[in-house]
Amino acid sequence: MRFVFYTHSLVSDWNHGNAHFLRGVMRDLIRRGHSATALEPSGGWSRTNLLIDQGHDGLENFEAAFPDLHSEVYGENFDHAAVLDGADVVIVHEWTDPQLVADIGRIRRDGGRFKLLFHDTHHRAVSAEGEIASLFLDDYDAILVFGDALRERYQRAGSTPPAHVWHEAADVELFRPLPNDRLDGDVIWIGNWGDGERAEELREYLIDPVRHLNLRGTVRGVRYPGKALEALNGAGFHYGGWIANAEVPRAFSRHRATIHVPRRPYVEALPGIPTIRVFEALACGIPLISAPWNDCEGLFRPGRDFLLAHNGDEMVHLLHDVLHDEALRSSMITAGLETIRTRHTCSHRVEELLSIVRALRLPDRPADHRLQIEAAQ
Repeated sequence: MRFVFYTHSLVSDWNHGNAHFLRGVMRDLIRRGHSATALEPSGGWSRTNLLIDQGHDGLENFEAAFPDLHSEVYGENFDHAAVLDGADVVIVHEWTDPQLVADIGRIRRDGGRFKLLFHDTHHRAVSAEGEIASLFLDDYDAILVFGDALRERYQRAGSTPPAHVWHEAADVELFRPLPNDRLDGDVIWIGNWGDGERAEELREYLIDPVRHLNLRGTVRGVRYPGKALEALNGAGFHYGGWIANAEVPRAFSRHRATIHVPRRPYVEALPGIPTIRVFEALACGIPLISAPWNDCEGLFRPGRDFLLAHNGDEMVHLLHDVLHDEALRSSMITAGLETIRTRHTCSHRVEELLSIVRALRLPDRPADHRLQIEAAQ
């Protein structure tokens, strides 16, 4: 089958965590003999900022790491109908321009013989309901969402296409344990600042514990304001800025533990949805300690795959234990790898996607209704 993915960006992972999952899914589809192409806007926010931050080296890093993947850039006069002619499955990410979301649906309605899915991997259905509610999805066959709490949001909309939970996962061909060729520090945090969505949490669960234990820490990510950089420096962190997603496994291998601090909207409004960093860390065999989040969907085994700290003091104690108890470290690594490899690889998700696609049929005529995301009660 020929798959076409409308994405915010395939080539840039600058403040764009979904790139890991998209790349892994496309790579697995290609390995199975399918065709997979991405389409991304020429002025996409992530791609633009990567070029500003890294120049064309950032794009060259992608080409070197993923020579089998292809992304086509579209602009204002791009002929979407021509590109979609002959496609079997088209998946449109929720960061796609709303007008284009509707236009793609219209192409399908006007004779396109492809199955059309909408893919939501963000918290905007909660934090920016008006933007998502304005999307016209009448001509879409299904919605893919990365957690059950988000699926419920769409279900409560009533007359929307059916929503299916399609969790993110790890590309284990890339994210795997690597030999420790050197030690760069005790603890590594890989993540972006997050527009204040976790500023206090980062202080309580990352900065203060590392300072208290007098550890060497590394932070990689973007959009850190001056005050945050001062706090990191004062706690003994080395701030390295942006890191290509393909380089994350090597960075993990050079540290003894990592910490997960989810953004507040996920914890409060979309429980059960972890960030891609949990999948990445466990797949790479680095012990993970997490700030509070409710794994209500049972994706992992808290206490075995990773440790959960309920407050900053508990983070201090757990981090100390992980760094000084080799048996604990070994058991966490083994358990985390087992859970990823048996449940949460991109290959697992492609199997789920193919099952969803096979169950869909092209309707004779789409229902005439507009998506309305229900306000949180």
